[in-house]
Parts: sequence; structure tokens; C-alpha cells
Amino acid sequence: MFDTLSDRLAATFKNLRGKGRLSEADIDATARDIRIALLEADVALPAVRAFIKQVKERALGAEVSQALNPAQQVIKIVNEELVTILGGDTRRLRFAKQPPTVIMLAGLQGAGKTTLAGKLGQWLQKQGHTPLLVACDLQRPNAVNQLSVVAERAGVAVFAPEPGNGVGDPVKVAQDSLEYAKSQQYDIVVVDTAGRLGIDQEMMQQAADIRDAVHPDEILFVVDAMIGQDAVNTAEAFRDGVGFDGVVLSKLDGDARGGAALSIAHVTGKQIMFASNGEKLDDFDAFHPDRMASRILGMGDMLSLIEKAEQTFSQAEAEKMAAKLAKGPKEFTLDDFLQQMEQVRKMGSLSKLLGMLPGMGQIKDQINNLDERDVDRTAAIIKSMTPGERADPHIINGSRRARIAKGSGVEVSAVKSLVERFFDARKMMSRMAQGGGMPGMPGMPGMGGGPGRQKKQQKQAKGKRQSGNPMKRKADAAAAAARREQQAQGAGEDGNAFGMPGEDFELPDEFKKFMG
Repeated sequence: MFDTLSDRLAATFKNLRGKGRLSEADIDATARDIRIALLEADVALPAVRAFIKQVKERALGAEVSQALNPAQQVIKIVNEELVTILGGDTRRLRFAKQPPTVIMLAGLQGAGKTTLAGKLGQWLQKQGHTPLLVACDLQRPNAVNQLSVVAERAGVAVFAPEPGNGVGDPVKVAQDSLEYAKSQQYDIVVVDTAGRLGIDQEMMQQAADIRDAVHPDEILFVVDAMIGQDAVNTAEAFRDGVGFDGVVLSKLDGDARGGAALSIAHVTGKQIMFASNGEKLDDFDAFHPDRMASRILGMGDMLSLIEKAEQTFSQAEAEKMAAKLAKGPKEFTLDDFLQQMEQVRKMGSLSKLLGMLPGMGQIKDQINNLDERDVDRTAAIIKSMTPGERADPHIINGSRRARIAKGSGVEVSAVKSLVERFFDARKMMSRMAQGGGMPGMPGMPGMGGGPGRQKKQQKQAKGKRQSGNPMKRKADAAAAAARREQQAQGAGEDGNAFGMPGEDFELPDEFKKFMG
């Protein structure tokens, strides 16, 4: 959604790099380019004006003029102001002191409220809660049935006493759901309300009646991020008519320009709390303004990536795999490779995961064109092998490759390529597990070293080359002897040749664990 805006901002910042000092004209030009980029992204004009005003005031101040790298300082300012316009700190749900906590969803028809109710229910369940979805949209055809299906897929309970399709009183259903939740010990009630094609008095009145009947702890206004500027107008009308506490952005994975996300918090004064960025139930999470700003500026979102990994990979499995790799590369088999690949797949779309890495904006076309089915083909190749072939791929000869290729529906070259890539990956992973560092990179402190460290050690082993001048060689030898004598005298009775205390010296306890 933010690709176009990210590209424009990246081009703007590129013009600043390499300048040792920024003039007022440079800052004016940068502010003008950012303003155009935001307006093209369909950001509301009041939000654009406030954003540009803050950026210019700070950029013309001392924090840029006295900075060692003015261009990076301007990027830092833009990043901080983006966080501010997106709402500042992450807004968390407020829970009732006495359960159940009531969360009411409202919004226009087609915004995705019913599907989002299932996503929110599953998300809350993962947080350790027991949510109950309540079908109060009794007007839209099959809305009740849709919520029941979504709830079943999400693995959460649903309260739907009325068939819907114009039959039933939504206010009474909402009231009855509270008593049902208390009796069945559900700690959160998510009320799905009816929407309209546009804001009207009947919609406002029904939402207000449900609000007054159940006294929700949170009213979340669901906004379709695809409708751009009109999303802000709709949110303003609903805020003035009924009121809401937070915003949920749906369809954030669309190809719209993203103006709603950058405008709604500033214009309405209500923060974005959740974002839905896909069709699957897992494509839903809390909205973090700082992380979204980083992604817009092409800095990635490592925190979200780490959180996804922590939710998918168990600590015990990770330790087991690390121990296996530390024993040697031959311990890591194609079965382990398949298991790791399937775990990564559970984290979500590969293109989305790669998009969270810093600097990936430069190759976003390749990421967007990534064929997710390649993972399935790789899995099919491995599953077409015998247990012996997975344990020792070296035995896979020409006839075995032909059989595996036929069984997995791929070319023989694909099987050969997979085995070769597996050997390379196994070698690299084993090296990292044993502390060798990444190939071509120095090792981590205290964990061995890479090729660069080995070369340095080899150079140190060779020693300093001697001069060809006999007089200079004699002088160097005398100087070295003098240094050794001085070190021996400096050590004294209570020390050693390295200037360290003698045998009576005791290391602090926190350092002892690092000594052999």
C-alpha cells in the first residue's frame, strides 16, 4: 500500500545524501517534495500541513545545522514526525475490571467487520483470553451465518440466537449476550454490528442504542483502508454521531495509496489500534506507529518479524536444532531442512516476511514477484525421497534423481539444484552454530572467527619482518631487549609480565564464568 510513497520519499532523501551542509533552499525543496508525495498518497490536507510545518521547523533548527550528517538527521526527523502523525505510542485495549470486557465493532457495510471479528477473536484467544463473538448484524443477508463460519474457522465461540436476514432485535441480542458470557465465563464479548453503504440516521441510531445497552469498554471503528480520503470523512461523521475509542484498518494489503492510515489518527484524534493486512485469519495484529513509519521509510520492521518467529518457533525445538548443528554439518538432514521450511511458512507469506527486513525496498519488485509455490515444490521433492536419501543426500545418483523428479513432478535439474543448495546451506548453518560467523564476515566476539580473523592470526604468527640494514636490525634487537627488561621490572613481586596482579588476585564472580 505504501510502495509509491516509500519510493518518492527514498528519491527525496537520495538527493540530500553527500551534502555536508544543508541550506534553507535544500530544506525547502525537500519539504516541497515530501508535501507532493503525501498529497499523491491521498493524505488529508490538514495532516499534510501539520506534518510539513513540524518537519521544516525542526530541520531549520540547531539539530540539523549542527549535525555531523545533516541528511540522516532530516530522515530521523521525518521518521519521528511520521510516528507522531500515525498516533505516537501504541494504543492497547482497555479491559474491564469486572469481566466480561465488551468490544463493539462499527463501520460501513463492506469494511470487513464480520471477518475482522473472527480475526480479533483469534488474536485475543492467543493472548490467553476466552472471547465470544456476538451476531448483532441482523440486516445484511447471511451476516449471521458468515460470522458463525468465521468463528468456527477461528476456533472461538459465537452467540447467534436470531437467524438475521431482517429478523430479530439487535439491541436485545447484545443485552442477552452479556448474561450468556457471564454464565459461560467468557471474559471478552466482541459485538458485530450492522453497517450501511453510507452514514445515515438509522445506522447511527442503532449503533447508539447498542452502545447504550451494553456500555462497551471499547468501540472500534472499522475502516476500509482502500477507500482513501473518504475513510477519514466517514470516521469523522461516526465520531460526532456515536463516538468511538479506536480505529481498525482493514485491507491494508491493498494497492490503494495509504492516505487513510496517515490521516485518520491526526484528523479524528483517535488512534489506530489494529490493522488487517490479508485475507487469512492470522493476517491481523496490533498497530505500531513506530514500526509502520520505519516500513514506509524502507527501514524494515524487525520487531514484528521477531515476534512472528517467537510465536511460530518453540524454544525447545530451536535449542534442539542448534545442538544438532553444533555437532557437525552431517547431523542436519533434509528432514530437518523440511521441518524448518514448514515452520517459516507458518509465519506467513514469504514476500511479507522479506518486506520486513531493512533495505528490502530496493528489491521489492523481485519480492513481489516471488513465487510462493516454490516452497511447495521443494517440500514435494524432499517428500519424494526415501528416509535414507533424506538422511544422506550424497547417495542420490542419476537414477535416484530421475525417480524423485518423477514423483514430485519437477525436472531432474530441480532435484540436483535442491541437493546442492542444501549442502551449501548446511555448511553455512553449521559454521554459524559453531561460532564461525557468516562466510566472508568476522566471527562474533568469543565465538571463533571467520576468514578475516584467520588471516589476521596467520599474519601475527609470521611476526614482524626484519630490516635488511644490519645497524637498524641491531638497534631494533636492543630496543626489544630493553622493553622486556622494563616489563619484568614493572611486574614486581605482586605482578607478572603483563602488568596484572599476582597469584593472590581474585577475579570477580561475574567474570569467572567466562574463564576456562
